[in-house]
Amino acid sequence: MKRYLHKHTESLKGKTVAISGSTGGLGKALCEHIAALGADLILLDRSAQKMQARAEEIVQRHPQTSVDCIVMDLADIASVDAAAETLARRVPDVLICNAGAYAVPRFLTSSGLDNVFQINFAAPYYLIRRLMPHMAEKRGRVVVVGSVAHNYSKIDPCDVDFRTRTKASLVYGNAKRYLMFSMYALFEGREDVTVSVTHPGIAVTGITAHYPKWLYALIKYPMKVIFMKPRRASLSILRGIFEATDSCEWIGPRVFDVWGMPHKRRLTTCDAKERAHICKEAERIYRELCAQMGKEEQA
Repeated sequence: MKRYLHKHTESLKGKTVAISGSTGGLGKALCEHIAALGADLILLDRSAQKMQARAEEIVQRHPQTSVDCIVMDLADIASVDAAAETLARRVPDVLICNAGAYAVPRFLTSSGLDNVFQINFAAPYYLIRRLMPHMAEKRGRVVVVGSVAHNYSKIDPCDVDFRTRTKASLVYGNAKRYLMFSMYALFEGREDVTVSVTHPGIAVTGITAHYPKWLYALIKYPMKVIFMKPRRASLSILRGIFEATDSCEWIGPRVFDVWGMPHKRRLTTCDAKERAHICKEAERIYRELCAQMGKEEQA
């Protein structure tokens, strides 16, 4: 890992990195990597208490790092809008959309969307769209975290947010499919602000603890042996800070998209017709969210 970090990273001193999901397994590991490279951090999380505790831990280990906290609940679009307003006043050089939700209790949010769809796609898309003009001024980078789960199904125009589905892998995979392939269209041809689509493979984090307690108690230790630890799995996301991805590319583990050091490869899992529909739906949802928040659409 030390050799990899030496070869594929460089100092981030003078840069500011904002990261959602900063108190979870991958987020905590990412913050450690980023702070060690000298960047200042803006933590985005729904729990102010957890963020503050995390900020204190980071500063204790990396005294040179400045850490700010912004409360943001992805299931509440008003909270996301408020976070966007705050970030527009202190624009990060890098925005990492890392937070996600898998097998959580389902409900319709106040915006009318399924909460898993909103947390994993609609809210990060809204945040990115609101910040793009500001980040363009700094020639910034957006890093989004995709998932191998996007392979599990194709989108359904009659059930955009998969609210009628019950299988967690399908619901989560659909949201990640929207997030990943909407990014390629959104950033196509842009050089002032760029995107990197990444995925960590499978790591033992809170998002994998969705099995029944008795079953998770049996499998969690074998999982820790088989799958990568968050510190290693987060390297794919970290690499996204330094390397943009072109259309239908992503950065992830080398072996079966599950294990190994990060590499970049092409995706063939979504054809042009489906990508065009995703782009159209993404912008429709964004316009509706802007209307709900009483905001003008950002170019």
